[in-house]
Order: sequence, then structure tokens, then C-alpha cells
Amino acid sequence: MSITRVIRALLFALALSAISAAAFAQFSISVSFAPPELPVYGQPLLPGEGYIWTPGYWAYAGDDDGYYWVPGTWVMAPEPGLLWTPAYWGWSGDGYAFHQGYWGEQVGFYGGVSYGYGYYGDGYQGGRWQNGQFYYNRSVSNVNVTNIHNVYNTTVINSTTINRVSYNGGDGGISARPTPQQESVARERHIPPVAAQTQHEQAARTNPEQRASVNHGTPPVAATPKPGAFSDHAVVHAKATGTPYVAPVRAAVQPAKTPERPENDAARTDRPATSTPPEANRTPEARPIQPEPNKPEPNRPSTAQPERQPETNHMPAAQPNNRPEPNREPAQRPLTPPTERSQPDRTAPPSEPRAQQHPLPAPRPEEKKSQEEKPKQNEKPQ
Repeated sequence: MSITRVIRALLFALALSAISAAAFAQFSISVSFAPPELPVYGQPLLPGEGYIWTPGYWAYAGDDDGYYWVPGTWVMAPEPGLLWTPAYWGWSGDGYAFHQGYWGEQVGFYGGVSYGYGYYGDGYQGGRWQNGQFYYNRSVSNVNVTNIHNVYNTTVINSTTINRVSYNGGDGGISARPTPQQESVARERHIPPVAAQTQHEQAARTNPEQRASVNHGTPPVAATPKPGAFSDHAVVHAKATGTPYVAPVRAAVQPAKTPERPENDAARTDRPATSTPPEANRTPEARPIQPEPNKPEPNRPSTAQPERQPETNHMPAAQPNNRPEPNREPAQRPLTPPTERSQPDRTAPPSEPRAQQHPLPAPRPEEKKSQEEKPKQNEKPQ
């Protein structure tokens, strides 16, 4: 039983380390424009022993809300001996990627960003672990020595240029690069932010006043004494310095583009709407008109058209015998003009077959005569 428990504990530790390493190795957020400058604010008083300072940073809530400020705060270390590596933004070639902070035995690379209060771009000079207790540097940390006795006083010489740039690389970013030691620290065991830190970040995200587009780079809550204590009397407000931050035009243009699409779609839908009603009105008018020309069609013999073709075929053969018919046609022509005038061309074709149907018996006697004459002609040679 003891062996199985040990194996389970080892598997759990390996899984936890793999998850934490994957959580901080990947960059799930990338923004095309850099975050605002770091605001200027004071550090709240240390609330008690075991708390370590975690500086504030700009996080990103999407294209609609943009950047928002996560206040700096004092956080209880998850384990003795662990230090906090702050989060930072770094240029990744096609955008600014967010590198999440983590807990570890050593402070790793955080972009060379000078967050202040012990985080001046390299390591942490605000305190150190000693014999299982955390000692605070009075020259950096805001500590009440009446209540906190684990203190020391070491003057920190900041060799880096103090500025308010909040990102590494890119246009105007910090040009710091990780040292070999910092690269090895990145491969060590890390612990993700504790639940109090995650809730602290979510509280800042849901507060519209923390957005850079609203506070213009001067958040109303710049730091808190403990995570999530946004309404505490010890909350520190940021100081307005420099030029106010203005959100990029790209973020302001996106909401303006969305209403244009429905307008175009509405215009397209209106075009067929205007064309369809007249077509619907035309169709009922066209339907009553169609039966009118169809009415004379039933009077017309459907077989008359095919009968005309064979009659026309017989006519050329009967041309020599139909010489008297031209005399009959002028007699019939004065009768047909009134019908032809009253009706366009459709009445003319039905009258022709009628006139042709009556003379049909006439040529038959002629054929008999011709037949009678033939024998006569045959008789002459006799």
C-alpha cells in the first residue's frame, strides 16, 4: 500500500509540474499594439508577515475592452522559500505576447520592466528568505517596524534606467534579454498564481474604471493591501502624470464598422423588396390577358396548321389546273378585307382554309374531265 501511495504522489507531482510548465510556456494572448505606460502609485503598508509584494501590470480583456490595470498587491506566498516573478509583455514578431507571472525558488526574467518596490528589471531586492522566514528590506518595502520585526536595511542602487515602459521589445520597448541564469530558472519548477491572485485579476477585469480606455492610463485603484480589496480604505490611487493615454484608433474603429454591415445588408434586402411587389402585381395582370388570346385558339382547328402544310404542298402540283382560281380569289378578296381589318392577322389564316375547303370539290370534276380527255387524246391516234 505504501508503494502505491508513493507512486501516486510522484505521478501527481509530475502532472502538476507539467501543467504548470505548459501554462507558463505558452502565450495565449497576443495584441498588435503595446500596452500603456506604467502608472505612478505608492505601495500600501505590509499587512503581515509572509506576504510578498506582487507589482501591478496591464492585462488585456479583448478588442472591445482593451487593456485594464491589475493593481499591485501583497500576496501570501504559497510555500516558504518561493519568490514571485512578475508578468510582462514582450514582442513576439507579429504582436505583443503576454507572459504570465509565476512562483519559484528564484526570480526569473520579466522583460527588464522596472515595476519598482524591489522589481527594477532584474531579480527582487525587496526582501529575502532566511531560516524559513521572509525578511523585508526597509529601504524598498513599506513596513511598519512596530509590528514586523523581520526587517533589514540595504540601499538598492538601481543600475537600470528608470522609466515607465511596460513591455519588452517592439517599437519603443525595453531591449533587455534573459541571462543564461534566467533561462535556466525558466526551466525550473513553477507554481501558477494562487486562487487569490486569479480572483484579484478577475475583479479588475470586471471593473470598467480599471480599463485604460476609461481611466486614460491613471487607474483609480492602482494598488491594494490584499488581493481583491478594491474597497479597502488603504487602497492607493494612481497619480496623473505625463500625457493621458488614448486608446488606438483601431479599437475605436471596430465598433463603427459593425453598424455599417447591417446598413449595407438592409440596402440589399430593400432592392429585391422594391422589385418584387411590381412583379407580383404584373403577374396577376398577365394571367387574365393570357386566356384572351387563348379563347380564339379553341375556335381555330388545332389540326388546321398541319393541314395547311400539306395543302400548300398540293398547290404547286395543281398550279396548271388552278388557273381559273385567280378569278375566284378576287371575288373572295372583297369579302375578306372587312374581316382582315377587324382582326389583325390571326383571322386571315382561318378564312383561307375555309375558302380552300370549298373549292376542293371543284378540282375533282376537273380531274374527271382531264381523265375523260385523256382517253380522247388516246382515241385520236386510233
